[in-house]
Amino acid sequence: MTISKQKESNAEIHIGISRCLLGENVRYDGGHKNDSFITGTLSNYFSWVPVCPEMEIGLGSPRESMKLAEINGTLHLITNKTAQDLTDTMNDYAKTRTAELQKESLHGFILKKDSPSCGIFRVRVHSDSESNHRNGRGLFAEALMSQYPDLPMEEEGRLQDWKLRENFIERVFSYYRWLNFVNSHPRAKDLVKFHMQQKLAILAHSRTHYQKLGQLVAQAGKKQITKVLPEYRALYMSALTVHTTRRKHADVLYHLLGYLKKVVDSQDKAELIETIEKYRCGIIPLIVPLTLLNHHFRRHPVSWV
Repeated sequence: MTISKQKESNAEIHIGISRCLLGENVRYDGGHKNDSFITGTLSNYFSWVPVCPEMEIGLGSPRESMKLAEINGTLHLITNKTAQDLTDTMNDYAKTRTAELQKESLHGFILKKDSPSCGIFRVRVHSDSESNHRNGRGLFAEALMSQYPDLPMEEEGRLQDWKLRENFIERVFSYYRWLNFVNSHPRAKDLVKFHMQQKLAILAHSRTHYQKLGQLVAQAGKKQITKVLPEYRALYMSALTVHTTRRKHADVLYHLLGYLKKVVDSQDKAELIETIEKYRCGIIPLIVPLTLLNHHFRRHPVSWV
């Protein structure tokens, strides 16, 4: 069992993670890269599935450091001192390990930034023919993203940005809901219900995806559900990667207000509009208009809302 034990209530949300970020001494220099936000805050909600490609191919810690090098247009994993080429070893491992992770039912993955094995974005690539550049991706990360294109993934460094952090966490919980839904062996009518529950969150990210998903759901009864579900998942998770804004959230809040316009008086409506506008202008947080809307929906229920 590879899942690190956390609180019992969190056991269902499984997040793959570079082992060094949990404070384990697996780095090339014998140290670690413990991330207090991960081991502190996020550990209250997620259970970890630790992975260290270098250790798992038998390199040990400490070990010789490595780099990505571009040779004849192909990325290679090369040790810095002895110039040993570990590309085939890492690629073979990555193919096997990513397939093994299927049994962990992952809901997301956090990887070590700048790592020639785990880095997702802007990993330094060394080249003899031209200047070095930062548009590489670690070999294990590349295999992981190829195997699980819809799985929420992020680097620990980017989680310091609250917008990226919020987006990653939202995608993790959305993927968790999706897997639970799929595991319930849904029929077309169940997909319609799932979409109704998620559609305002989707709308807050991307109106284009919202429209495409609506069209897909409308046709769900005419196709085999096993063919519709993968298409819906890809569009659904793609929608959530589009970053939301205050303007987008405000549009959704006004959409919700439309369901109350016939049941609230003019004074309450004016208060709701003022609160939404204050949020849109950055004066108050999103929780304020949401709380006020929830108050009115409790008094005037709309079942799907």
